Amino acid sequence: MPMPHWYIPFSIKWLRFFSEYFKELEEESIRDNFVIVYELLDELMDFGFPQTTDSKILQEYITQQSNKLEIAKSRVPSTVTNAVSWRSEGLKYKKNEVFIDVIESVNLLVNANGSVLLSEIVGSIKLKVFLSGMPELRLGLNDRVLFELTGRGKNKSVELEDVKFHQCVRLSRFDNDRTISFIPPDGDFELMSYRLSTQVKPLIWIESVIEKFSHSRVEIMVKAKGQFKKQSVANGVEISVPVPSDADSPKFKTNIGNAKYLPEKNTVVWNIKSFPGGKEYLMRAHFGLPSVENEELEGRPPISVRFEIPYFTVSGIQVRYMKIIEKSGYQALPWVRYITQSGDYQLRAH
Repeated sequence: MPMPHWYIPFSIKWLRFFSEYFKELEEESIRDNFVIVYELLDELMDFGFPQTTDSKILQEYITQQSNKLEIAKSRVPSTVTNAVSWRSEGLKYKKNEVFIDVIESVNLLVNANGSVLLSEIVGSIKLKVFLSGMPELRLGLNDRVLFELTGRGKNKSVELEDVKFHQCVRLSRFDNDRTISFIPPDGDFELMSYRLSTQVKPLIWIESVIEKFSHSRVEIMVKAKGQFKKQSVANGVEISVPVPSDADSPKFKTNIGNAKYLPEKNTVVWNIKSFPGGKEYLMRAHFGLPSVENEELEGRPPISVRFEIPYFTVSGIQVRYMKIIEKSGYQALPWVRYITQSGDYQLRAH
C-alpha cells in the first residue's frame, strides 16, 4: 500500500511536538510521559487523518502537568474552532513588526579534477511575527512565473522548484496569480521552502595538495579562495581536511586564522573568522608518519567546508514587498535579512 503524501512531513511534526514538550526526545521520556503522548496523538489525529498541526495551539490546552489534563479536556480553545486554527484572537503588541529571514543552504560536491558533481540550493523563508489582531500579509518575490504573467523581464527573476508552504498560505490564490497571501501564526514559523537544481559556482574554492616524503612525514597544502562578490564577507569559515590515521607531531603555518589537529577524527580544522570575497589564503600542515601506510588518495574522505554569508543569496531571490493589512489600519514595519550558508559542501583533494 503506498504511503500517504502527508505521512512523512506529518511524522516529522510529531517529533517536533514531542521535542517541544519533553526537550529530550528519548525512549525514557516517551515512557515517562505516556499520558501526554496519548493526549497529543488524540488531538493531532482524527479518524486517522491529521487535524491540528500547530504546536503552539496544542500547548494552550495540553500541558505537561498531568493534574491539568482532565480540566483541559472539558474546554475546547477557540483556536481549534476558528477558521484560522493556527492563530489566537485578541493578540496585541505595542510595536507591530515582522522579521523576514531568507536563508539559503548550498549543497555542493566537487571531485578531485575540479568538476562539480552535485550542485543544489535549498531555501527557506522564515518569519517572526509580532502583529496585533488578525492581519492579512502579502509577500512579493521576484518569482519568474509571476514576472512572465505580468510581462516583466527574466533577468532578475528566480525560478523556484519544489515549493512547500505553511498551512496558513492560501494555495488557491498562489495557483491563480502567484500571490503569497496568508494570515500568519504568532511568533516564529517557516512560511515556505524551495529548492533550485542549478549550477552553482563554489563560493569558497579549495585546492589541496598532499605530498608524502620517504614514508616518514607528510605535507598538506590547502589554498582557499572566496569566489563571491568583494562586498560580502563569509563568517565562521571552517575547513576540515582529512589526514592519515597514523599522523603525529603536527605543525601548522597559516596567513590567516588558526589550524588545529583533531586526532580522534583524523582531521585538521582550519578556522577563519572573517573571509572577504575575492581573497585567497593558504595553510600548510606538516605531520610525521611513524608507520608505513599505503593509503590511496581517492580513498580519503573529502574536504568539508562550513560558512555563513550574511546579506547575500546565491539564487538572487529578493523580497520585493510585504504588505500588511489589518482592519484597525495600524502601520507595521517589515525587516528583511538574507543569509547564505553551507549545507553538504564537500571537495575532493587534488
